[in-house]
Amino acid sequence: MAGMRRRIAWMPAAALRATLAAMAFGLGAAHAQPMGIPSMGAASGAELSPSLEHTLGEAIMEQGRRDPTYINDPDVNQYLTALGRKLAAAAPAPGPSQPITVFAVRDPQINAFALPGGYIGVNSGLVVSSKDESELASVVAHEIGHILQRHIARGMTQQSQTGHIMIASVAAALLAALAGSGDLAMGVAAFGQAAAVDRQLGFSRQAEQEADRVGFDMLRKAGFDPNGMAEMFSQLMNASRLNEGAGGGSFASTHPLSIQRLSDIQNRIREIPAVHHHDSDSYWYVRAKLRALQSRDPGLQRSMAGFFKQEIRDGSAVARSAAWYGQAYAAWTEKDWATAQSALNNARKDGVNSPEISSLDVLLQIDRGQADSAYDEARKAWARWPGNQGVALAMVEAMHKTGHDKEAVPFIKARAAQWPDQPRFNQLLAQSYENLGQQVEARRAMADYYVKVGALPTAVELLTQARSMSKDFYTQSELDVQIRTLKQKLKSDRELLERFK
Repeated sequence: MAGMRRRIAWMPAAALRATLAAMAFGLGAAHAQPMGIPSMGAASGAELSPSLEHTLGEAIMEQGRRDPTYINDPDVNQYLTALGRKLAAAAPAPGPSQPITVFAVRDPQINAFALPGGYIGVNSGLVVSSKDESELASVVAHEIGHILQRHIARGMTQQSQTGHIMIASVAAALLAALAGSGDLAMGVAAFGQAAAVDRQLGFSRQAEQEADRVGFDMLRKAGFDPNGMAEMFSQLMNASRLNEGAGGGSFASTHPLSIQRLSDIQNRIREIPAVHHHDSDSYWYVRAKLRALQSRDPGLQRSMAGFFKQEIRDGSAVARSAAWYGQAYAAWTEKDWATAQSALNNARKDGVNSPEISSLDVLLQIDRGQADSAYDEARKAWARWPGNQGVALAMVEAMHKTGHDKEAVPFIKARAAQWPDQPRFNQLLAQSYENLGQQVEARRAMADYYVKVGALPTAVELLTQARSMSKDFYTQSELDVQIRTLKQKLKSDRELLERFK
């Protein structure tokens, strides 16, 4: 999707603005595409290999995850990534070169964006403004369309002096990060300010239409209602007109919507049979949670309260339950335990329940000093929803609070294998080992955590500490292999980036 203005506008916090907005000034501006270039698709990104694209994406996300506007929530991330991968599974062969990972940032503006390496960011405002799951899926599908056609890779490797300066500067900043020194965010952002000034800020009209076409086909084949794309684009066009002159940052301002694009989508809808999609329950609960998460100022809080009241009055059973859940979550974040418990009880009226409700109930009981009942609730929830990360993480929290660290170790190991892209389990495993006095294993688990978040130098340091603490020959040998492997990866990543300096 878009370029410089969008990356800056959606990120109020300084660190993530400087890091992911580095994509704005650097990568984002570079994946802006000049008008009139006819060739599109995979061949156009031939110079930027999937391996380098993955390295860039990992380095960007390593920095971005540290910012408070990044929403590190298991319910949100599991739902959004599952949505993205469901859409990607319906993509034309061979599909994305990297697994799709969708994450959320706390910002009320309606926006989404793609980064190198298969990462897609979604503003909380996009989710809460959607009226159904197909509308949300339509924007995610559009972003996957950009990834599938390698528009980012193509923009970064344009045959121009600016393009080569851009990727060289990005590579230099990432090399500093791989060395465990330097400031990736400021390095890329400083370059962008110099190199991106007069660059076109958005994808070309042709690229946007191609992403619409590919996204539309994925949306339909994945079982969503294609009308969701027309409805969302129409809503975004109206919002753009209402906010004209208010500055960049919205979806419409960063990849211009047009009557022609909307008409193309409507014409395609008329050519296919009607689709009736049933929204998943998780869509409603995640939407309610994100509404609570983004409502930090008094105006948004009043809007949130009014919205939840209307949903409780007029919504379906699951929408009413989700609205009560949203109120409970908002009260829990304010440490208003009594209000949170009352709202959760209301969320379970009419026999409605969900993993989101149960995991919040576990955390609420822990906070209220009811660790034993929280543990019992967690065990029941896990037996019912063994595929939910939020429930699993709440279960581990309850285990730690009740002293079940020995029992927690095999449970967490199994969950880390079940969800290898969720680093939080490795962090909690380290905590269990630390509680049990197993300091070598605690450092090994934390090293795994840092590998998964992309901080390889820190992982090497922890493994080296574990090696010096261990007296067991076989453990030392295993650690030697791990350290060598990570050092070799650091070396190959550096060599990969050195080619672009």
